Amino acid sequence: MNEIVLSVTGMTCGGCVNSVTRVLTALPGVQTADVTLTPGQARVTYDPARVARAAMVQAIVDAGFGVTD
Repeated sequence: MNEIVLSVTGMTCGGCVNSVTRVLTALPGVQTADVTLTPGQARVTYDPARVARAAMVQAIVDAGFGVTD
């Protein structure tokens, strides 16, 4: 398992945190997603053979948020 920290923009409340957590954990290969409102991060534990960073970023964007490098 690998771990990545994504900087998520556009989250303003606990509901946003829940939404990002839900879309990330729904991806095959994501084991855990620890999303925090401040400082706007998602710490994701995942299997790189099953899911790519691009898929995680796309899931967050599709949910209405942004990801910065």
